[in-house]
Amino acid sequence: MKRVFHATKYEGDTAITIPPFFKDAGRGTERIWGEETVIPQLTVINWPGLNDKESVELIPTLSTTDNWILLTHPKETSNKSQPHLEESQRTARADGKNSRHKGWWREGKDELATHSMTTEVWVSTRGRISEAIRMAIQEALEEENTKYTPSFGTEDLQEIYRLGTEAGLLGIYNFPGAVYATDGSNDKGVMGAGLFQLDEHRGGCCQLGRGEEGNSSNRAELGAACLALEDSKKQQNRKPIILLSDSAYFLSSSQKWTGEGKSPSMHGNPDADVMRDIVQLLRERIDQGPFTIFIKIKAHWGDPLNELADRWADEGRQSENIR
Repeated sequence: MKRVFHATKYEGDTAITIPPFFKDAGRGTERIWGEETVIPQLTVINWPGLNDKESVELIPTLSTTDNWILLTHPKETSNKSQPHLEESQRTARADGKNSRHKGWWREGKDELATHSMTTEVWVSTRGRISEAIRMAIQEALEEENTKYTPSFGTEDLQEIYRLGTEAGLLGIYNFPGAVYATDGSNDKGVMGAGLFQLDEHRGGCCQLGRGEEGNSSNRAELGAACLALEDSKKQQNRKPIILLSDSAYFLSSSQKWTGEGKSPSMHGNPDADVMRDIVQLLRERIDQGPFTIFIKIKAHWGDPLNELADRWADEGRQSENIR
């Protein structure tokens, strides 16, 4: 809605759940962040995200301005549309699609959930929106994707938000070397490996073949780590790297091959072919000097780096680059 409507302010929800790419945010007369402005801002209003008192506080503003867009659900149990105020008109409606789990930030479930509740978009009767914008809003409501697209903007608020994520609290964004986030995907026997490279802000992926040698999410995770190490080898300026993975299996498997006095074996390892490549790439990096750090981060906890790697892993399942 921000992209379609070019809104700069958001009304509703809480400081934790409001998207960080809005310059200003509030609930009724309460300002959550941003500054008071004399000129009314283009505003997205999540009506169910307000309580009764806050809704009443907003009505005078909605009645005298026309630069807002209101998201809501039908008021009646019959699913029949009904305007929330006289000065509004419905511009789009879609039956239940995808939205975040309620309380997702408490449980770490940032994947979208399918629901049956109808969503409507209302605008001011005094305002005018083009047919192109109305169609764009309708398409956004009907989006079938079960995963949201992570925002990775350069506005101050988004940078502050990232510093509060798991990777941000670890100081990843200030690391002087290269940062890779990796993830694997396995769906119906088709495996994909994906990476996101932070300092160059780019991604990459491949499909993992040779399914007869193993078919699992663990294999896909190893493949993603191997893909990142291969990518770092191609860089002319060999730098220290941090590799972020949400796979405990990858880190525990790699740990067997670090340190002295250990004699691990590939015997019986279903992913031995991928693990051999990882070990060889690590040995080359050790011989050349730059250090390599593996860090485990939580999966699907809203961390932008992890989520971007996840999307690239999904792309990998359809990739023509088969490894």
